[in-house]
Amino acid sequence: MSILSKLRCITVDVTGTLIAYKGELGDYYCMAAKSVGLPCPDYKLVHEGFKLAYKDMAQKYPCFGFDAKMPNIVWWKTCVRDSFIRAGYDYDEETFEKVFKRIYASFGSSAPYTIFPDSRPFLRWVRKQGLKVGLVSNAEYRYQDVILPALGLNQGSDWDFGIFSGLEGVEKPNPKIYEIALERAGNVAPEEVLHIGDSMRKDYIPARSVGMHALLLDRFKTSDAEEWRKSGATVLPDLVAVQEWLTKN
Repeated sequence: MSILSKLRCITVDVTGTLIAYKGELGDYYCMAAKSVGLPCPDYKLVHEGFKLAYKDMAQKYPCFGFDAKMPNIVWWKTCVRDSFIRAGYDYDEETFEKVFKRIYASFGSSAPYTIFPDSRPFLRWVRKQGLKVGLVSNAEYRYQDVILPALGLNQGSDWDFGIFSGLEGVEKPNPKIYEIALERAGNVAPEEVLHIGDSMRKDYIPARSVGMHALLLDRFKTSDAEEWRKSGATVLPDLVAVQEWLTKN
């Protein structure tokens, strides 16, 4: 009996598994600066500034400010402002507002993302097998409402339900987000669900901790993949390989 015949649902991580960032963060900050007549900020400084600012905001106001009831745009405005300041660019308020609007609009569209060519065929194949498809992502509401539909990943035809941290108030690696997924799938038993992701810490370990099956994708040939395999995880290169694995095991 194949593992596929034992499943009622497959949950999937989004960024790094179904879609990927296109270009560099600095590309979009540069375009925003140029749109108001400013020179491009230094890519490396902006990238480092953003990493620190994002980490700080995620610690102070997790899940994009869910518990603090902070509007999404305010969370991002604070984060982007701090990113620029840490990078050495302290724009006046009027200039920053113009730059931020461009950045916020860009990352609220499909422009900075690309969909892997095997994503939609795999999701549709899973649903044709009679299984539910759930998305589990540390992302804010625009993924569900704007970005994924703009990329051609639509609820109802490609996936059945989504668990997005900015809408739920809980994020990976907290196992609670996987328990919510089990509920949304129709209170299915964890052993009837497979989770697919690209992070041992955020995807594999917490999914397994609640009793779900799990496997990891190594799309980018990460140096961690060998350690993942040594720890006993199933590691596959893409969703084409996952489909083959599901039908043969």
